[in-house]
Amino acid sequence: MVLAHKVSSLSPSPTLAITAKANRMKKEGIHVIGFGAGEPDFDTPQNIKEAAVAALRKGLTKYTPSSGIPELKEAIVRKFQKDNGLEYKPENIIVSCGAKHTIFNAVLALCEEGDEVLLPAPFWVSYPEMIKLTGAKTVLLPTTAADGFKVTAEQLKKAITPKTKLFILNSPSNPTGMMYSEKDLREIGTVLAGAGVWCLSDEIYEKLCYDGHRHVSIASLGGDIQDKTIVVNGVSKSYAMTGWRIGYAAGPKEVVQAMSNLQDHSTSNPTSISQWATVEALNGPQDEVERMRVEFQKRRDGMVQLLSAIPGLSVGLPQGAFYCFVDVSGLFGKKYNGQPIGGSLSVTDLLLTEARIAVVPGCVFGDDRCVRLSYATSMENIAEGLKRFADFVKKVSV
Repeated sequence: MVLAHKVSSLSPSPTLAITAKANRMKKEGIHVIGFGAGEPDFDTPQNIKEAAVAALRKGLTKYTPSSGIPELKEAIVRKFQKDNGLEYKPENIIVSCGAKHTIFNAVLALCEEGDEVLLPAPFWVSYPEMIKLTGAKTVLLPTTAADGFKVTAEQLKKAITPKTKLFILNSPSNPTGMMYSEKDLREIGTVLAGAGVWCLSDEIYEKLCYDGHRHVSIASLGGDIQDKTIVVNGVSKSYAMTGWRIGYAAGPKEVVQAMSNLQDHSTSNPTSISQWATVEALNGPQDEVERMRVEFQKRRDGMVQLLSAIPGLSVGLPQGAFYCFVDVSGLFGKKYNGQPIGGSLSVTDLLLTEARIAVVPGCVFGDDRCVRLSYATSMENIAEGLKRFADFVKKVSV
C-alpha cells in the first residue's frame, strides 16, 4: 500500500508505545511500575463529573458550534483575566479536542512549506511531527541542564532568519519541568516582537508549579508580543481530565478564525458533555487543583531524593509539571549482564525488561543523554520503582 508521504513519514507516539508495552507485560503477569505516562493518577473532581451528568440529563448531547459553546468561551475569558491578567473576547477563543488538537490547529494555520519553526530541545514529542505535516522545517535550539534547559534571548536572536515563522514555548516544560521567569520571557518577547515572529505558548502545566515559582504567560507582557502569541491551555493536567479531551487557545481573531475553519472541516465541535464539565472546572471550586499540586510536589521531592542517591545518575529539581528528566549518560559505554549500554533507548529497554520499570528515552525528546520519569504515580510506586532502578545500576559494569 502506498501512503501519502506526509503521513508515512510520521513516527508513532513513543510515550504511548512505552505505556502499551508495559501494559502488555502486566497482562502477562509481570509486575511493571510505570513512570511513562503523562497523565495524573487522580480522579476527575466530583463537582466536574456531576456537571457532566447534569448535562446528560438536560439532553445537552447535540452538536455545538465548532469552536465551542458560548458559556465555555466566557468561562475561558474569565480564566485568562483572573489567572493571567489577559484580556480577550469570546471571538479570540477556540475550544478543541484537547490541547494537542489545539496546538496542531495553530501550527497548521500559521505554517507552510518554506517556513522555519524554532523549537527548543528537549521538546514535547509531538511538536516536530506537527511541524512536519505543514511542510515547514523544524530548527532545533539545543539546551542543557547547565543552562536550566532554557533558550536564551541571544540564542533565539541568532537562530532567526527571514524564513522563521514561529517559535514554540512550553513553560512549565514537558519533559524537563523547567520554567521561564518573567525576566526570561521579557527578553524573549522583545526578540520575537522585533523580528515579527509568532509565538505559540503551550501553558498546559500552568497550575502545577512548585516552591513558590509563579507561572507567567508571555502574552501577559503586552505590546507587540501579545498580538503575535497564541496561548494554548486545557484541563487535562490541572483537573485530571485527560480523557475528556478539552483544550483551548486564545489569540488574534484572524488566527483563531483560521483555526476554527480547520476544525469545521475536521473534527467539528469537541464533545458537548465535556464542554459543560469544563465550564464547571473553570468556574467552580479550585481546592482539588491545589490538593493535587501539593501532592505532586511531595512526590517530586521524594523522586528527586531517591534518584540523586543512585550513582551515575544526575537530576535537577523540576520547577513545574510532573516529570524528572534524568541524565543517565554516566551509564553509557558500560554493560548490564554483558549487554552494552549505548544511549537512552538501550537504558529504557533494559530498565523495562530487566528492572521492570517503564521510563521514556530522552532521544525522543531531542536529548539522548536523559530519560524521563513521571511522578504522576503513588509514593509507593516511586519508592519501589527507584529501588529497582538502584539495583539495576548496581549490576552495571565497565
